[in-house]
Amino acid sequence: MRVLMFGWEFPPHIAGGLGTACYGIVKGLAVNGVQTLFVMPSASGDEDQSAAEIINASDVSVKNVSASVDEFLDRVKMLRVQSSLVPYVNPEEYKEMVESETRLQEIAFSKQIGEKFQFSGRYGSNLLEEVARYAMVGGTIAQERKNEFDVIHAHDWLTYMAGIAAKELTGKPLVVHVHATSFDRGTVEQIDDRVYDIERRGMMAADRVVAVSDFTRNIVINRYEISPDKVITVHNAVDFSGREDLTVERGVRDKVVTFLGRITFQKGPEYFIEAAAKVLKRTKHVRFVMAGSGDMMNRCIRQVARLGISDRFHFTGFLRGTDVQKMFALSDVYIMPSVSEPFGISPLEAMRSNVPAIISNQSGASEVLRYAFKVDFWDVDAMADDIYALLNYPALSAFSARCGFEEVNQLKWNNAAAKLKNIYETVVNEK
Repeated sequence: MRVLMFGWEFPPHIAGGLGTACYGIVKGLAVNGVQTLFVMPSASGDEDQSAAEIINASDVSVKNVSASVDEFLDRVKMLRVQSSLVPYVNPEEYKEMVESETRLQEIAFSKQIGEKFQFSGRYGSNLLEEVARYAMVGGTIAQERKNEFDVIHAHDWLTYMAGIAAKELTGKPLVVHVHATSFDRGTVEQIDDRVYDIERRGMMAADRVVAVSDFTRNIVINRYEISPDKVITVHNAVDFSGREDLTVERGVRDKVVTFLGRITFQKGPEYFIEAAAKVLKRTKHVRFVMAGSGDMMNRCIRQVARLGISDRFHFTGFLRGTDVQKMFALSDVYIMPSVSEPFGISPLEAMRSNVPAIISNQSGASEVLRYAFKVDFWDVDAMADDIYALLNYPALSAFSARCGFEEVNQLKWNNAAAKLKNIYETVVNEK
């Protein structure tokens, strides 16, 4: 079996957990006898292609894959992301406005056919434009490789439009993978309707929707009105291959408590800082590390200064690859206080490195981890108590590290990929 997979990033160049998950999935699929054509917007050429053939969308010329631009736009069904709701127009004016917009789209697409788009592959201000162009390239790739794959797999909202285009133009079944939703990235009032619309379109068009946790599955069903019958949970896993037992030299004798992830609202960094301040009132021989980057970085730095704990707090910036492993090797406790976390691979990576983990109850990882300490993200007193206990009771820390390592050793991508293969076979047989 062969799968055409649309992703946005792939190691070694990643910005978060999505690329890590995609890497684990394709490696697991290879073990299960599934070949993967992995499409990404901008490949660097140094990606590991032992388990997947990487297709660089920036190298693909958009072709007129239909008899006319008109037909292409009709089959892909609203490739461009926009709103046609305009107040204070009568029916005649509205009809004229829509027809005018359609003509503009036809002209724009005519100019773009035959072009190569240079995707950034990042998450910049023109992200929605890149998503639409990625869908055009995705349609071209699907048409060219139509006889080389059996099923389409699209990861997260950035690639759903490409998945839809590939399905519409080839008739192959589509599986969309929900790694996060708009409701994880902010409050209900902060949700971007354009992103929500793409997410819902992808889920509605899919033959199956894969959620990374039951937590996320419930959001998909209740917030996006997707039939429970086609939403399946496949929990994430951790990759043990390439793991090194690093020996690192500490520059301090203090214990180290680490937060590693994007410094955004979703990840709960402010609660981590509040808990750190409470721990430091009870013991001084500990340092706190915030490893990552994000839009709340400056706010968190000010919070640390305001609480008077700057001499005990360190900001490393974004870490990747062996630097992440070194950070875990330096750590005595790992904490993920996420406000809303679809899954969360980093605590699994910490436990793989024999580091005791504290995670929020509001995370998908809490569904599969018995030996991680669990707290509500807002309960900074309980969070501080758990940190203090793991730092000051060696037997508790050793027990948590040993059992945690044994537990995550059972959470392999090969097992998750076997479930995905079963989903592929089901949708192919249904077609």
